[in-house]
Amino acid sequence: MGAMKPEFFVVLVRPEHPANIGLVARGMKNTGFGRLRLVGIPRLEEESYKTAVHSGDILDSAQIFDRLEEATGDLEAVFAATSKRRKSYSGLPLEEAVSKMFPFPPSTRLGLLFGNERTGLLSEELKYSNFRFAIPQATHQPSYNLAGAALITLFRIYTHRPQRFEGGAPEKPLTLVDQKNCMDMILDKLEKKGFIHETNKRHMTGMIHDLFGRLVMTERDRRLLLALFSKGIGQ
Repeated sequence: MGAMKPEFFVVLVRPEHPANIGLVARGMKNTGFGRLRLVGIPRLEEESYKTAVHSGDILDSAQIFDRLEEATGDLEAVFAATSKRRKSYSGLPLEEAVSKMFPFPPSTRLGLLFGNERTGLLSEELKYSNFRFAIPQATHQPSYNLAGAALITLFRIYTHRPQRFEGGAPEKPLTLVDQKNCMDMILDKLEKKGFIHETNKRHMTGMIHDLFGRLVMTERDRRLLLALFSKGIGQ
């Protein structure tokens, strides 16, 4: 018997075109997903319902947030779609990203993050993810349309057949807000010790978020990291 699926939340950040929101909802219904979160828009427009086609219930239950921090705070592992190479953040192929989604314990709240149609996800927004992934394409430009990228990702998750994981269920991760608070404390200690300074702060902050974000911290991880940084370089 295969492992149970975690709970997925599709998060659209600053979407510009209402039609795309409806198309994403339609793709979600096609592939069996129901949780939609929207960041940085005032309200849903009628055009979104026109393109949703029998998926209006997903729009009706969609949650709207002013800030990405609020939209991801209660999630426990977040996967962000990006076609851009980032100096401070590592990336995964889509297939590898999907394979990382299923070993988590059942009921783990996983986020799928998709950025604005023009800019994609900004580097500052990538801090609210644990993993970054790219969808393969024949050419570097143009990148996939928002609705297309979401549908490809959701379809690949839908068709994934997780293997049975031996050795017992892994520990459930902390919420993203707790993971990020731990990273912020580590960054603060590194800054006080001079490892991070004005000239490297932006780059080092991104690298720290990338490194510890991929850990997808559990409570045990957090205790160990804080002990290391408090009793080690934190003195």
